[in-house]
Amino acid sequence: MIHNHDRSGWIGASDTYTVMGRWDTKTFEKFWHVKLGLDTSHFETNAMKTGTAFEHKILDAIGVTRRDRQIRRRGLRLRVNLDGEDHDTIYEVKTYGKDSFQISKAYWMQAQVEMYATGKNLQIVAYRLEAEDYGNWLRPIAPERLSFHPVEYDGIWVEEKYLPRLRYLAECLREGRWPRADLNG
Repeated sequence: MIHNHDRSGWIGASDTYTVMGRWDTKTFEKFWHVKLGLDTSHFETNAMKTGTAFEHKILDAIGVTRRDRQIRRRGLRLRVNLDGEDHDTIYEVKTYGKDSFQISKAYWMQAQVEMYATGKNLQIVAYRLEAEDYGNWLRPIAPERLSFHPVEYDGIWVEEKYLPRLRYLAECLREGRWPRADLNG
């Protein structure tokens, strides 16, 4: 659960999909303004609020007590917020409202960066929300709506695809300049 909502000066694991996307879009422009501290982002939906409200309850239900650790890699301007973890596994909590859970490309990328930052395995803990859960955050966790999705680490993708882009963006962030869109591969 994120307590500090200031996203300036750092690139998070949840930003990875944007980092790996095109840099000549309005989405990236808004993202970069936030990173430079020129704008803020307080976008929040009822689904996001509900997911946040259930996060610790889900971790309680699966017996994970170490939570909300933040890892910073200053040279890379990388800040990773972990939902929960034990000695060898990260537990990334995701809630969803559809019939089944699928690991999206954005979730996979976020997981890769979390594993890179920690050297641990990662498991997505997905919880299917029902209509009654939205706005009624006191409902107990129903174990039958939990599912577990291990993500395999792809060190080649991290080293060859992600880190070169992150290093360049970190340099731009430190210097307070706009990244060149033609360098985003």
